[in-house]
Amino acid sequence: MTPTTPARRALVAALAAVALTSTVAVVPAVAAPAAAAAAAAAAASSTAAAERSAYGDAARLGYQKAVAVRVLKGVFEEGDTAVVDRYVRPDYIQHNPFAPDGAETLKGLAGVMNQQFPDAEYDVKRVVAQGDLVLVHSNVVLTPGSRGSAVFDIFRFQGGRIAEHWDVAQEVPESSANGNDMFSTVSRPRTSTPGPAWLTAYNEKLVTKAFDRLLVRKDLSALDEYWGPEYHQHNPNIADGVAGAEAGLGGYFQQFPDLTVSRKRVIAEGDLVAVHSHYVNAPGERGQAVIDLFRVRNGKIVEHWDVLQDVPATAANDNTMF
Repeated sequence: MTPTTPARRALVAALAAVALTSTVAVVPAVAAPAAAAAAAAAAASSTAAAERSAYGDAARLGYQKAVAVRVLKGVFEEGDTAVVDRYVRPDYIQHNPFAPDGAETLKGLAGVMNQQFPDAEYDVKRVVAQGDLVLVHSNVVLTPGSRGSAVFDIFRFQGGRIAEHWDVAQEVPESSANGNDMFSTVSRPRTSTPGPAWLTAYNEKLVTKAFDRLLVRKDLSALDEYWGPEYHQHNPNIADGVAGAEAGLGGYFQQFPDLTVSRKRVIAEGDLVAVHSHYVNAPGERGQAVIDLFRVRNGKIVEHWDVLQDVPATAANDNTMF
């Protein structure tokens, strides 16, 4: 699925507008007296620290989840630049290929989005946090009544503020080969909240082994060992169940015998494990940025969501999508 579908084109246009005007927006901040700039930064940091402390050290992951969701909704739904000042580091590193680095660009995007898409909705479906990383799975609908896009955002926190961002987005299609949408939870229990924290380490290890064997080494027998008989598929192009996965991936491996899958990062919480990877179908291609999200129950993978986006030829930053 390419990033040039209608909703992606609209978002790309908004990002491009920000990129073209970001130098103008940054000039006042650069020209401001150093003491004033330092005072503003200190005030924002102090506010973030106070709010972080209110949550307590034991709830650091909960704090980071709340901040990630607040920033997404603030920027895309409300056009709120204050959330950027409060929760995002000025030296914010951006991996979205259509946006330059820096918090000022994100603030510019908030204004553009609010003007062009005043009814946009960032409908958050599930949030997973581990260490300094937070993953957010959402249905982003810029225009009411449209299907919108499936989006995974990954944020890295530093000192209680967002320091870095990766994302992958894909247009939601009209139909699905498996009868499931790209967002719902079908496996029992039907909740989007991650399971108990004591499951995290075991499930992260299991999914990493399963992923490497199935997708990195292209060994379909991994499905027999790591996937459960109840397996629900949310990739709209693959049929439901283990048989659907075997048929779909088997055909994919045959079509692209030189496929390489490079695992970049894993984020796990409870029964949910996300893998951010670079898929390259053939040598010399730019490939796709992909995030796969797996749900584990009783030692078996029982559900899967994913989002795929083509790596573009050029980017507004030098950080790559990975």
